[in-house]
Amino acid sequence: MKHLAAYLLLGLGGNTSPSAADVTGVLESVGIEADSERLDKLIDELKGKDLQQLIAEGSSKLASVPSGGGGGGAAPAAAAGGGAAPAEEKKEEKKEEEKEEESDEDMGFGLFD
Repeated sequence: MKHLAAYLLLGLGGNTSPSAADVTGVLESVGIEADSERLDKLIDELKGKDLQQLIAEGSSKLASVPSGGGGGGAAPAAAAGGGAAPAEEKKEEKKEEEKEEESDEDMGFGLFD
């Protein structure tokens, strides 16, 4: 994705046919190392193609993909006699979710660093 994003930024900047060196330069300017194998594949696939046309084709393909909509069926009713157990499970789940959210907050870098 980072290679494609850099390629598209160069296209928006007026470079109609960015080279691998151009994309590498953009990525390195923000401290990202380019993967030459993936970058070469991207450049080969996009060579000679109009970016606006590719975006329009991709958008029309995405429009035909079903997303959201009808949810799953209703959950089965809890077994009789286990009234207190589900409440305890919910509390444990909430604690686990909070721990997961806390660990996701700092991924070792800041967005604007």
